[in-house]
Amino acid sequence: MKLEMFINFDGNCREAVEFYAKVFNSELGEILTYGDAPPDPDYTPPEADRGRIMYAGIPIGGMTVMFMDMPSNSPLTVGDNINPTINIEDKDEVTRIFNELKEDGEVYFELQKTFYSEWYGMVKDKFGVIWHVMHYVPQA
Repeated sequence: MKLEMFINFDGNCREAVEFYAKVFNSELGEILTYGDAPPDPDYTPPEADRGRIMYAGIPIGGMTVMFMDMPSNSPLTVGDNINPTINIEDKDEVTRIFNELKEDGEVYFELQKTFYSEWYGMVKDKFGVIWHVMHYVPQA
């Protein structure tokens, strides 16, 4: 199991991730916008979001810190915009942890396969903490 962190922004993610990469002498990798994501028949990002950052990540202190702009229709509260991310090798363990976190909480994204994870879900637990829970299998 690997603990990581997601920091959410409201349209200024690119500026923030470039700043943090400089501050922490970290290499800035690929930046993926909502418009860059593979087509999904169930969801087309609004035109206003196509240039917003869907994912950027940089290594800081031995862990990956991930960054994203929230979709324009999702509220962002500065101070509540940092989310722990659990990356788990065992898919069944992803399901168990997700199901326990969602008890008396709120599911934001039900567990499912995505283009970036074999099994991913996002849930707000009963204490108000928003967790990204994922099973990631690197492509060979």
